[in-house]
Parts: sequence; C-alpha cells; structure tokens
Amino acid sequence: MKSGAVYMMANRKNGTIYIGSASKLVQRVYQHREMVVEGFTKTHGCVRLVWFEVHADLREARLRELQIKRWKRSWKVRMIEEANPDWRDLWFEIQGR
Repeated sequence: MKSGAVYMMANRKNGTIYIGSASKLVQRVYQHREMVVEGFTKTHGCVRLVWFEVHADLREARLRELQIKRWKRSWKVRMIEEANPDWRDLWFEIQGR
C-alpha cells in the first residue's frame, strides 16, 4: 500500500485554488512551485501550498481529492483558513517529509 496526500495550492490569499493528490507530496509541490509542468497551476500561478492532508493509502487521498473538488468554494476556503488562517506557504513545513 502506497501512502499519499491531498493538497491545495493557491496563487495568493483568497485567490485561485488548485486541488491535487500525490504519492510524493514534496516532489509534486516543488514541480508546481517551479512551474515545470504545463497546466492549471502554471497558468494561474498557484505556487503556494496552503493546505494538505496525508493519507496512509494513495487511493484514499485520490478519493478525498475528488470529494473536495465537488465542494463549494466557501467550504474549501473555510478548510484552508481553519488550518492556515493567513494562507502561509507551507512548503518549508513539508521539506523533511
């Protein structure tokens, strides 16, 4: 069983939000930050990790990602702000993972 994480990237506080899941969170966030992959996060400048949740099973993380993507924006913002009220970039907190 492979572990995984679901995460949210943003371009600024209360800005555009991207939701994803990955088996290697640090590597994936690095790719977003450095804009090495074409797509939504590069187009919208979503380089700030503002929320993440680790799961023992990657499949659980993917299911959670799909669940959160269906939510209203206000619910996503509330979840970010409960854990990270200032929308700080959590990149430096995950470096050792």
